[in-house]
Amino acid sequence: MAPRYAPSLRSRLAPLLLLLQIGFIVIYAVYIEVLTHLLSLYYLLSFAEFQDVNVMVILGFGFLGTFLVRYGYSATGFNLLVAVMATQWAVILNGIESWYYRGKIRADLRSLVVAEMCAASALISIGALLGKTNPVHLVLIALLEVSGFVLNQWLLQTLLKVPAANSIMLLHIFGAFFGLALTWILFRKGSLQPFEKEKFDRQAGLFSMLGSVFLWMFWPSFNSVLVDHRSPWRKLGAVCSTYLALAVSAVTAAAVSMLSSPKGKLNPVHMQSFILAGGVAVGVSMSAVHQPWEAMTIGFTAAVLSTIVSRYLKTHMLLAFECHDTSALLSTHGLPGLLGWLAHLLLQIKACDDPTVAVRFAVFHICSLLITISLSLSMGIITGLLLKWNFWRPPQDNKCFDDQAFWEVGNQNFVFLKTNVELNIILSLHRKDQIS
Repeated sequence: MAPRYAPSLRSRLAPLLLLLQIGFIVIYAVYIEVLTHLLSLYYLLSFAEFQDVNVMVILGFGFLGTFLVRYGYSATGFNLLVAVMATQWAVILNGIESWYYRGKIRADLRSLVVAEMCAASALISIGALLGKTNPVHLVLIALLEVSGFVLNQWLLQTLLKVPAANSIMLLHIFGAFFGLALTWILFRKGSLQPFEKEKFDRQAGLFSMLGSVFLWMFWPSFNSVLVDHRSPWRKLGAVCSTYLALAVSAVTAAAVSMLSSPKGKLNPVHMQSFILAGGVAVGVSMSAVHQPWEAMTIGFTAAVLSTIVSRYLKTHMLLAFECHDTSALLSTHGLPGLLGWLAHLLLQIKACDDPTVAVRFAVFHICSLLITISLSLSMGIITGLLLKWNFWRPPQDNKCFDDQAFWEVGNQNFVFLKTNVELNIILSLHRKDQIS
């Protein structure tokens, strides 16, 4: 039976999407021009990297959220919807400076890649609210967060002269704290007890693991895509460092997960999320990592930190701070991002011979973190207060984590099979019905 708020969502979601999309078409028609005169080799290289980032954003993040049994359609479908809306919006926002000076927003493969990375920040935040919002909420979150993230980039590059690639790679920290602020504002009293439909099973976990594998495979391209093609040695170093950090974090996450388990077994949630911790951490510190052992140490520390914190802190955050983090956002992106920021600071100071320059860099580096966290928390709180308005018709507690609220799934009955015995009983009863 469809939930009673589902019909009214039609009067909100469809007009919002059509209005936004028509507005984007008009803006693109008037102000966007595509650059076509660059070298073909550069385009070939950029297209391969664009495809890698695109696979991560659409397939990787989409399947990563399918660990909820009754929320598979929404996890993948809404991920695509949010990603494409956020990317279109990010292209416009990132081109405002070009429009101001030239009257046109110039678009190419690099601008699309940067826009998708901005969209990835929004997808990270949405993980904290997975299953507890409707698609209208998600679209508004994406638009507001991308706006805040682009503003954060501009502040860092203008006030602190942070390189563009470094400011963009702070997307993990920005997305994590934005999402935590959102889930704090939108906290439901029913979250203190497990939601009725917040359940997991083997099949859903397998699809989620598939998304994690996609992210793991293409993360080296994600970290190296913004490195200048005119410095191939730096790009190669970024790829190698990211792969080594990911490899070490995968091994370490498996070991720590088994050691921290009372039964001495691997936790599939740990393997799905925390094998990526090394890629997150080394991405934030990429410009300061020059040796393989540095990347491997960062990956090792990130995996240990993420796995332990997820095991022992998530419940305390729910009780103490009223933050129901569905996808373990803090452990997957927040803490590894902060670790990467710290590693960047220490490695840069270590490589600096002049104490004055080292102190200057430390001050600017700390200021960049403070600006990023302050702006992300502020934007998250503002967005959360906007979304608390009942006009957006948030789902009821008993309708959270359920595809049937938004998708035509017929009269499908979701059966939770916990043992092979239950499956055999159902099959035997079905055979008896056919015989009779």
